[in-house]
Amino acid sequence: MLPLEGIRVLDFSTLLPGPLASLILAEAGAEVIKVERPGGEDMRAYAPHVGEESVNFALLNRGKRSIEIDLREAGAAASLLALAPTLDIVLEQFRPGVMARLGLGYDAWREANPRLVYCAITGYGQDGPDAARAGHDLNYQAGSGALALSAGVDGAPGMPPVLLGDIAGGSYPAVVNILLALRQRERTGVGGFLDIAMAENLLPFLFWGLAQGQATGHWPQANDAQFTGASPRYRIYRAGCGRHLTVAPLETKFWQAFCEAIGLPEDLRDDARNPAATIAEVTRLLAARPAAHWDEVFRAADCCVSVVRTLDEAVRDLHLAARGVFDREVVVEGHVLMAMPLPLVRSLRRGERQVRSPALGEARVGDFTR
Repeated sequence: MLPLEGIRVLDFSTLLPGPLASLILAEAGAEVIKVERPGGEDMRAYAPHVGEESVNFALLNRGKRSIEIDLREAGAAASLLALAPTLDIVLEQFRPGVMARLGLGYDAWREANPRLVYCAITGYGQDGPDAARAGHDLNYQAGSGALALSAGVDGAPGMPPVLLGDIAGGSYPAVVNILLALRQRERTGVGGFLDIAMAENLLPFLFWGLAQGQATGHWPQANDAQFTGASPRYRIYRAGCGRHLTVAPLETKFWQAFCEAIGLPEDLRDDARNPAATIAEVTRLLAARPAAHWDEVFRAADCCVSVVRTLDEAVRDLHLAARGVFDREVVVEGHVLMAMPLPLVRSLRRGERQVRSPALGEARVGDFTR
């Protein structure tokens, strides 16, 4: 029996944060009913497409059911609230107050089913000066202080390639809090309201900077702290072929092994004495050989150094293949695609190898009464 078998989720969310959260719940056994506006949610239009279907949508919504309904129509709220006794979780991603104006706010759901767990994912939370402010992942990373720490020598922050705010600030905290609320419900018999604010949930990733700033009075900046490029032991270096190496031998034993592997002069191995000089010499030594050479050297030395891979190289990695990371598939209009991996161990997730993506409005509200 899967851990969330028998749990039913009504998911009003769109795009990434909420749909990924409900996908994780679905993989753990929950039944997820996706509520979409007429014409379908925005992600259905995102490129690339296979036939008429968005691959992004398919990866995020496999294994769910879809109902198509205009929430502004008379009777829409009442028809959905009729499902309340059969539901365990309501998930939404509107700005604060929107669901209440539609007649579907937490108070309405709580009155219909006090055991229901209501999870609202927003950019800045349900209250405070920025509660109604529009935003996307890039804005949340900027506001957290994380983006400024990625600045290069010209002072410009680097463009983040991952949607950290949406996933690490939204999807994952939503799942964690939903599971905690379900556990609490087991003891009290009562559900609750979960206020998930993506922007503030990025702050735990900066724990080291919060510690440094409070302890020393010097708040870390780009290129001046251990994790922003100031340490020879935690940097990205260029190899002779133009590819890059991530060097992270923080502990003494790894640093010593790294120094031996590249032949760093003894007088530069105490990197606290003159970090800039050590960085300069490491840069020179690593630039003398191609990445393929260093990959062999550092695999043998086992000192926390890796070649920077492209995404297609990562997908073809032998270790990930051996672990079965990409062994799940999603079927979209007859096409079989590699499913997106999820952070669930095998024993806690569905076992089907192939799962399909839901067609828009394939089900009706009445299909879920019980």
